[in-house]
Amino acid sequence: MSFIWFLIIGALAGWLAGKIMKGRKGYGLLGNIIVGCIGSLIGGFLLDILGISLSLGIKYGDLIGSLITAFIGALVLLVIINWLKKK
Repeated sequence: MSFIWFLIIGALAGWLAGKIMKGRKGYGLLGNIIVGCIGSLIGGFLLDILGISLSLGIKYGDLIGSLITAFIGALVLLVIINWLKKK
């Protein structure tokens, strides 16, 4: 069941990041899942380095914290991809 949540959170985070970075044009469901799942790994790594924990201590806090972490990582991933495309 946790793998399904990982995919759902990845899809949501990828969709949100795609909307912010690309505007109206998104990446599609599979693209959003890939961006969000890779973003969750990047976000978890970066927040761990900074010593930040997003366990909110409320009901569904871990779910919301995971979504925020994946969203931050997805934004970082898309910024890096856009930067590399411009070079």
